Amino acid sequence: TGCPLHNLIPETNDLLFRNRLDDAGERLSLTNPFPEFTGRVCPAPCETACNLGLNDDAVTIHDNERAISDYLWEQGLEPLPAAAGDAPLVSIIGSGPAGLAAAWELARRGMRVCVYEKDDRPGGLLMYGIPNMKLPKWVVDRRIKLMEESGIQFECGVDATTQAEKIAAE
Repeated sequence: TGCPLHNLIPETNDLLFRNRLDDAGERLSLTNPFPEFTGRVCPAPCETACNLGLNDDAVTIHDNERAISDYLWEQGLEPLPAAAGDAPLVSIIGSGPAGLAAAWELARRGMRVCVYEKDDRPGGLLMYGIPNMKLPKWVVDRRIKLMEESGIQFECGVDATTQAEKIAAE
């Protein structure tokens, strides 16, 4: 009940405990497409909800999530398969955490995705609202690069309010 993303923390932690990091990453990715972000910036309400904390120190779920993510990146995350040329095109306005998550999930489901961002680079709050000491920008850039390799397009410097008709027509 402590995780706003509804990550299945006991299952993920059990896989991590059994040193099955690939399986733990797969389990985590079912509910969290970007553990490299949340493992760095989430305030970890799950740790306060951890039953172990009743009698001992709670499990360091936040750190576990980051460790799993760091391991997966070290192993080399593969891009998603590119969408078919005739797959439906979905336009997403804004490339903050919600826009990126929607883009990733839609691309995972085989859609062509174009993300429109008013700023000069994708990432929204991840780039412009979280200090570098908390979330290094190379972590965000690395994910954006993987998304682009997966066929997700980013159109930066676009004010969607002035381009709404064009975007809708596409």
